[in-house]
Amino acid sequence: MGQFDEKVGIITGAGGGIGQAYAEALAREGAAVVVADINVEGAQRVAAGILAEGGTALAIPVDVSDVESTKAMADRTLAEFGGIDYLVNNAAIFGGMKLDFLVTVDWDYYKKFMSVNMDGALLCTRAVYRKMAKRGGGAIVNQSSTAAWLYANYYGLAKVGINGLTQQLSRELGGQNIRINAIAPGPIDTEANRTTTPQEMVADIVRNIPLSRMGQPEDLVGMCLFLLSDQARWITGQIFNVDGGQIIRS
Repeated sequence: MGQFDEKVGIITGAGGGIGQAYAEALAREGAAVVVADINVEGAQRVAAGILAEGGTALAIPVDVSDVESTKAMADRTLAEFGGIDYLVNNAAIFGGMKLDFLVTVDWDYYKKFMSVNMDGALLCTRAVYRKMAKRGGGAIVNQSSTAAWLYANYYGLAKVGINGLTQQLSRELGGQNIRINAIAPGPIDTEANRTTTPQEMVADIVRNIPLSRMGQPEDLVGMCLFLLSDQARWITGQIFNVDGGQIIRS
C-alpha cells in the first residue's frame, strides 16, 4: 500500500531528469501517473519503465505553452483515470537554452521562453483546477529555482514569476481545497545542466554551497511527495528551498 493509492497525478516535463524522478517516486507510492512532455519519446520511455515495475502510468504529449494542448492533457487524464488529484509543473526550457542577457536576447526567443517557463505553469493549472475541485481538492507543486534570488537573466526572471504565481494562486484556489507550493532547487546534476551551464560556472557555484556538492534529482523527491501529501494539508503559497544551503532567505 502506498500513500497515494487511488490518486492521479500529472507531472509535466517528466520525460527525463527531475520530472522523471518525481513521476517514478509518485508511482512507487501508488498513484496513477501521467508522464507529460513535449518529448514524446522520453515520456513513453519513462511511462514504460513505471509500468515494467508494476506501477500505473500513461505518456501524454503536451506543449505547456499552448492552451489547447494543456486542455487536451487534462481531458485525456480524466478520461483514462477518472480524475486529477495532483499536478507538478516541472516543464521548462533549460537544456540547450540560449545564454544571453535580458537587454539583448532575441525578443521572439524571450517570449517563447517565458511562455513555457512561467506561463506554462499557469496554463496547466487552469486546465486542471476544476477537475481537482470536483474530487474535493488537490495539490500542485511548481518548480522554482534558487535562480530566483541570484542573477540568472531571463531564467531567473521566470522563476521569480513562478514564486509570485504560487503565492497568488494560493489565494484563488484555497477556497476549493487546492493547495499550491513551490520547490526551489539549487544546482542539480542532470544532463540538461551538464550540457547547458558552463562547467567552470558550476564548479564555482558548488564551492559556495555549504553541503559542498551538487544535488541529485532524488534529493528533491522527498519534498515533492511531502507537499503533495496530506501531511502538508495546512501548507499553501510557500516556496521551499532544497539547495544544500545555497540561499539564505530572511
